[in-house]
Amino acid sequence: LRLPTDRPRPPAQTFRGAREQLQLSDRSVERLKSLSRGENCTLFIVLLAAFQTLLSRYTGEKDLVVGTPIANRNRTELEGLIGLFVEMLALRCDLSGDLTFRELLGRVRDSVLGAYGHRDLPFEKLVEEVRPERNPRHTPLFQILFALHNTAHGESKLPGLTLRPLDVGTSTSKFDLAKHITEAGTALTSTIEYNSDLFDLSTILRLLRHYQNLLKMIAANPDQKVMTIPLLAEQERWQLLSEWNDTRSARPTGRALHELFEEQAERCPDRVAVVFGGEAVTYGELNDRAGLLAQYLKRMGVGPESLVGVCLRRSVEMVVGLLGILKAGGAYVPLDPAYPQQRLAFMLEDSRARVLLTEAGRAAGLPNVEMIRLDSDWDEIASASRAGGLCELSANNLAYVIYTSGSTGRPKGVAIEHRSAATLVEWAKDLFGSDRLSGTLACTSICFDLSVFELFVPLCSGGAVILVENALALGAADSAERVSLINTVPSVMAEMVRVESIPAAVRVVNLAGEPLTRRLVDEVYRQRGVREVYNLYGPSEDTTYSTYALVERDGREGPAIGRPVANTKIYIIDGNLGPAPIGVMGEVYLSGEGLARGYLNRPETTAERFIPDWMSERPGGRLYRTGDLARYRTNGEIEYIGRLDHQIKLRGFRIELGEIEAALIRHSAVREAAVILREEQAGRKRLVAYVVCEEGHGADPGELRRDLGVSLPEHMLPSAYVTLEALPLTPTGKVDRRALPEPDPAKSAVKSEYVAPRNDIERSIASVWQAILRLEKVGINDNFFDLGGHSLLLVQVNRKLRELFNRDLSMVEMFEHPTVGALAAHISRQRAQQPSFQHRY
Repeated sequence: LRLPTDRPRPPAQTFRGAREQLQLSDRSVERLKSLSRGENCTLFIVLLAAFQTLLSRYTGEKDLVVGTPIANRNRTELEGLIGLFVEMLALRCDLSGDLTFRELLGRVRDSVLGAYGHRDLPFEKLVEEVRPERNPRHTPLFQILFALHNTAHGESKLPGLTLRPLDVGTSTSKFDLAKHITEAGTALTSTIEYNSDLFDLSTILRLLRHYQNLLKMIAANPDQKVMTIPLLAEQERWQLLSEWNDTRSARPTGRALHELFEEQAERCPDRVAVVFGGEAVTYGELNDRAGLLAQYLKRMGVGPESLVGVCLRRSVEMVVGLLGILKAGGAYVPLDPAYPQQRLAFMLEDSRARVLLTEAGRAAGLPNVEMIRLDSDWDEIASASRAGGLCELSANNLAYVIYTSGSTGRPKGVAIEHRSAATLVEWAKDLFGSDRLSGTLACTSICFDLSVFELFVPLCSGGAVILVENALALGAADSAERVSLINTVPSVMAEMVRVESIPAAVRVVNLAGEPLTRRLVDEVYRQRGVREVYNLYGPSEDTTYSTYALVERDGREGPAIGRPVANTKIYIIDGNLGPAPIGVMGEVYLSGEGLARGYLNRPETTAERFIPDWMSERPGGRLYRTGDLARYRTNGEIEYIGRLDHQIKLRGFRIELGEIEAALIRHSAVREAAVILREEQAGRKRLVAYVVCEEGHGADPGELRRDLGVSLPEHMLPSAYVTLEALPLTPTGKVDRRALPEPDPAKSAVKSEYVAPRNDIERSIASVWQAILRLEKVGINDNFFDLGGHSLLLVQVNRKLRELFNRDLSMVEMFEHPTVGALAAHISRQRAQQPSFQHRY
């Protein structure tokens, strides 16, 4: 059971532990006892069902197994015997469906009674028969214990002796969690013994309170749906929804982007605004040129809500074009000249842009739109009248439309209003200040929303935009020493660190768009001059950035994505649309002033992703469903976990691919990693890992698998490892998982040096493995699991070997002897010890 832990599970199970307890309300206890009598079950079943409900709410799992001890003195002749007869029962619970708690009680009662009917079966025998995946990191079948103690523990009198119970403190824990309920009269005491290597005290205290709240709510109304019974007390709910979302800022956000720029142009007209190559343009010059273009565009009919395409190489003219469109009242649609013609044509047609800003020779093959070539047409633009009235524009008008990849394969345009963009700008001005923004690197394509920060934040705060073709060109740029702030994605920053292209003048590094690793943060902090590293998170649908965190130097925890930016809110919502408790994973929902208007010309998609904000008191409030998974840390910061759509099921196991990727990146030879689920012949699925290595390093599939095996269970270990020079990226810089190549079996499989089978037993085993794993040859040193085997295929192997050797081989034996040679030697030893052993060749 994958409970949310405070620390990763150690490679081997530890038994360091502690205990905490909480008294349950007498009034609730009496109601729970009444409920048990009414439902023809015991108090134990009621308390167990409530605990299983809590575990399901914490993990999202609907099929749970919890252990419970049973005295097993079910015969009269055993009652007077001294000795330990306690046995463990594994209680399985099915919480699927839209159950009420009263309905769940019936299921739990049947499960418990069924288990009691097999109480004489030793637990060890059950494990042997079920053959669960064995892992030294945790106990088999269940990792959580539940017990009710309702026998008297008061004083006992013996001749000349009085016995009193003595509570002996313990610093051990046999399980991840052991929940003990002690009944004494009308009182119930709830105690948790927990593994302190996995859980913090604060987490356990929360779990105790949530169980107490759950029982209180069940006692009041057992007909509530189990997945919507409130867990949180009012104070915790207020903290999650209000206190940690109190981001109100006094700065006005009802402004247009170009108006914020114009304020700076009026305040400091002679200050440098944009630097590109050897060209430096002042605020005054940039404002004049953008104003000329704006008048020209207005005469062409551009105004509020008009969309204008921009297909220009990176240059000062590109910045002029964006500002000119905004000053005319229009909204820009960025089109990267490097994009395929088909994609550019689609974006122009889908946006219904009537005008396109481009340059000579750049627009061949594009739809029939009115084109303005800023190079060859500039004389005509500049000679036009400068006179013209101000454009009447509100903060609710469109500023730009950025296209993102869509799940259907067709890009969709995210429509951002001036109000939302101004919210981003004002927050950034407050956080970074004019000094840090004095030289902001602009290295991102304008088709990617990081460019909104790189261009408009400095231009609206009096700073200079240092424009380059790409981030890796910065080291050779004349303007490199003017850069004070770099804003880019982690994969690009990793390359900048590798080639040592970060100028000494850089003080702040913003990293966004991809999960950030502690290793990269440490490497960035080792660069001369860097004082602050920020981890930023946000989708285009919430105007670039939704949260931010200043990552501390030399920290131990993985970087958090932090807290919401000014005038916005973030919620971590569970599967039942309620706030997820601290530490519990949920989906990220966003609201506030940064939200996009929606998807351009896609009302159905907009309605699906932008939903009414049922937690807001403001009429018309909306929430954006990100599809991202995260959880709150105890300090109020948010930890990013992965994508909902990267969550897969393999052989019945639910797997977050991001967890495997994070484990791969921790390997010293791996710089980047991606993991996908591939479906191959006969519907067979397997995990495939793709890695990009650090310079001068290679990645041996066997070594990678062994390293992953230290921290991940067998079902999460990829069976193939493909080394690439670089991960394929989408036009916006994200990993393009659809473009990851098919693995080459000759290069990607985990292998050892081939040594041919030497005898009949080895040849028989190798032949079985070849057939089941679909391999051409298997040597005596090959490991079944390294070759792509897993527990389900092991069942097939075991069946074939049983037919060949006329004896049962347990799963434990197979795990202990995973190579052909080791298993053959084991069978040979068994054969020598058992003369009747037969080999059916």
